[in-house]
Amino acid sequence: MNLDIYGTLMAASLVLLLGGKLVAWTPPLRAYSIPEPVAGGLLVALAVFAAHAFAGYNVSFDTRMQTPLLLTFFASIGLNADLASLKLGGRKLVVFLCVVLGLLFMQDLVGVVLASVLGFQPHVGLLAGSIALSGGHGTGAAWGALFVERHGVHYAIEIAMACATFGLVLGGIVGGPVAKFLVGRVPKPAGWDDAKDEPTIFEHPGEDRRITAPAVIETIALVAVSLLCGNALSGWLRGSALELPAFVCALFVGVLLRNGLQALGCYSVFDRAVSVLGNVALSLFLAMALMTLRIWDLSALALPMLLLLAAQTALMVSYAIFVTFRIMGKNYDAAVIAAGHCGFGLGATPTAIANMQAVTDRYGPSRLAFLIVPLVGAFFIDIANALIIKLFLALPHLQ
Repeated sequence: MNLDIYGTLMAASLVLLLGGKLVAWTPPLRAYSIPEPVAGGLLVALAVFAAHAFAGYNVSFDTRMQTPLLLTFFASIGLNADLASLKLGGRKLVVFLCVVLGLLFMQDLVGVVLASVLGFQPHVGLLAGSIALSGGHGTGAAWGALFVERHGVHYAIEIAMACATFGLVLGGIVGGPVAKFLVGRVPKPAGWDDAKDEPTIFEHPGEDRRITAPAVIETIALVAVSLLCGNALSGWLRGSALELPAFVCALFVGVLLRNGLQALGCYSVFDRAVSVLGNVALSLFLAMALMTLRIWDLSALALPMLLLLAAQTALMVSYAIFVTFRIMGKNYDAAVIAAGHCGFGLGATPTAIANMQAVTDRYGPSRLAFLIVPLVGAFFIDIANALIIKLFLALPHLQ
């Protein structure tokens, strides 16, 4: 069965509806705050895997919409980034960036050491470390191609893609249980019950937001400008020392657009409309990413690689509980931030947002988490990751 772009969009929409029902009807999924796209997407992916493995029946999807949806989500993060409001979390933003740097270093250290112990080239440890896990598919593909060309690592791209896919799944699964474990150890913040009256940014995606058709059109225009200019900027930087992924450029243009228009006094971005469009793009992207998983590719990973990735998952969970949570304040905000860190520390920023949405929908809002996690996970992470990777590649046995 080959689903075209419209069939894939229909399937993704049904996956989201299915995920919502699964979470509502299954107490463990609800108790551990498993995101709806993860619940529905994995169930469909397992069904496709069963059809492939036991009946020889293949289902293919047209995934051309995934990239525009991902870019739309990151553009919406940029358009919601009011630099004046960022001052409120300025110190916490810097502290969280330092926490993230620590995880990147630990992921690569654990990866290189275990890869050597298990008989792999040490470069494979970097691929199964911060490159594919904190970096995701895009970073994995870029560094994988470099490792094939310069270091002779066979199947580097395939290894990176499999590890990134593994991380995307696990990042969406472990964040909720980590948050549940931590939330039980912090007091309930004052004003919790009243904070949902006025939802902001990406918190509480199911809440009503009063918007109009002209506001939606204006928001689509802003997103389109962010995508167009971001794509042009990414192409201009390609091959230079400042090269950045297209989604980071789209986010950066969104930040400039929002704050530039605001400084000129000619237009004020309507945050509610931006958050609605961003949440829709996020949900559809995650549904497509998870329902199109080729689980048989993950099952083909050699046992030593699975052991390496299991160790990385244990590292992420331990780091979120004992480092991220403690350094970020040992409070409710820190628990939500830890869940988000699990999302992009193993998978991607969209997974981090989905994790935090699932947690805050159950336990209450966290303005700080939704302020700093998207910016660090979407923008600073790629720059920091590149520096850490180059640091490891400078070691004698990795040259």
